[in-house]
Amino acid sequence: MNISILVVGKLKEKYFKQGIEEYVKRMGPYAKVAIIEVPDEKAPENLSAAEIEQVKQAEGARLLKKLADNAYAIALAIQGKQMPSEDFAAKIQELATYGHSDIAFIIGGSNGLSDEVLRRADFQLSFSKFTFPHQLMRLILIEQIYRAFKIMRGEPYHK
Repeated sequence: MNISILVVGKLKEKYFKQGIEEYVKRMGPYAKVAIIEVPDEKAPENLSAAEIEQVKQAEGARLLKKLADNAYAIALAIQGKQMPSEDFAAKIQELATYGHSDIAFIIGGSNGLSDEVLRRADFQLSFSKFTFPHQLMRLILIEQIYRAFKIMRGEPYHK
């Protein structure tokens, strides 16, 4: 299985990089993982609603250019479906069973995802009603993908 994680912005924090690298390494026996970064849109702190939409559209266009046509796209969105880890594992297993060997997870920038990206998504997933920094969300996501593969294989998860 091929898993892509499409993200807006560069990861600067060493501690996040180290955590993500560890989980990508752990994923080796289960799937090929690629993290694809697109540049974030430079914008001042206080944006109008219209300016926020412009930022999301620009970042969304960059994400969509990197999204493979055949990929099953899962957008991380607050309004998406919440599920326990076991159901998430079942979802990935179901996708693999029905021929979706390329799965792309999409994490937007600090303003979220554009409507175009959300429309292209085959599924919208929410980890919480909380808003997380997109840098932290990368780590949470890769850990949950790893956990899902451990669940699917019936293997113990070492903390």
